[in-house]
Amino acid sequence: MRLEDGEVVGYDRLVLCTGARPRPLPVPGADLAGVHVLRGAADAEAIRERLGDIGRAVVVGAGYVGLEAAASLRKRGVAVTVLEAADRVLQRVTSPEISAFYDRVHREEGVDLRVGVGVAAIEGDEAVRGVRLADGALVSADLVVVGVGVVPNVELARDAGLAVDDGIVVDAAGRTDDPRIFAAGDCASAHDARYDRRLRLECVSSAVDQAKRVAAAICGGDERAAAVPWFWSDQYDVKLQIAGLRAGHDEVVLRGDPDDGRSFACFSLADGRLIAADCVNRPQEFAFAKRAIAEGLSPDRAALADPRTPLASLLRAPAPSAG
Repeated sequence: MRLEDGEVVGYDRLVLCTGARPRPLPVPGADLAGVHVLRGAADAEAIRERLGDIGRAVVVGAGYVGLEAAASLRKRGVAVTVLEAADRVLQRVTSPEISAFYDRVHREEGVDLRVGVGVAAIEGDEAVRGVRLADGALVSADLVVVGVGVVPNVELARDAGLAVDDGIVVDAAGRTDDPRIFAAGDCASAHDARYDRRLRLECVSSAVDQAKRVAAAICGGDERAAAVPWFWSDQYDVKLQIAGLRAGHDEVVLRGDPDDGRSFACFSLADGRLIAADCVNRPQEFAFAKRAIAEGLSPDRAALADPRTPLASLLRAPAPSAG
């Protein structure tokens, strides 16, 4: 491997952990002062330094990053408008029930939340002064936070001739099509046997799990099965914990009322088998779901929906029939 300064570094095994970068907002004015992405500590610090001088912020994108930024800004007393091109918040990553819940929560907290809107330009002289929408309306802003996803850093792998498909293509052990080169983290795309699809997961837990599998493969250990994907998000007094992936589900079971208060769980099933759970301030349901998904369980729907049913009882194997 040749470095920028010309030095050549040899290797027996190489692991690419090149991560991802924020997806740019392709509109005029996106490079104005006061327009920020939020990916690393330096980005967070740059936004923090502006807080004493601003009163109005616009957040573009209502995924996890956008909504977490909105919640943090509201807690600091900033007036916040969230702009989302999709029909609902968190549309790419979670269920309609969870989307409706977070829509309600952010409006209760004073956020001006607008879905189904497009951004035409960011306006200002040397610094941002507002966001021009596709319908011509102008939303005033002293600060703009852009959270419209990330792009995997695959250039090094691609230039080396490795297969790339929305990430660096790897097998279950993290190995690329060159057996001496591995990849892990936000840049890696691997087939998941549990969900029978290729996945590129953008989360800490997945990156840690992939690193363990790569390390085991390099050190000659047994191949590790992929862990159940899990995610979390902290907004206001709400902790969302997600276990599994809901793609392909055909049924939803609610435990608690998403329209009342701020605590419930939303279970997604496919052919009766639990494949995902979105748990709002419900740590016990989250722990139950991780185990049930890993074990491929099909819990009774009525019992799953009933808060009076102990979750532990749904993990027990049924007693063998007599005779």
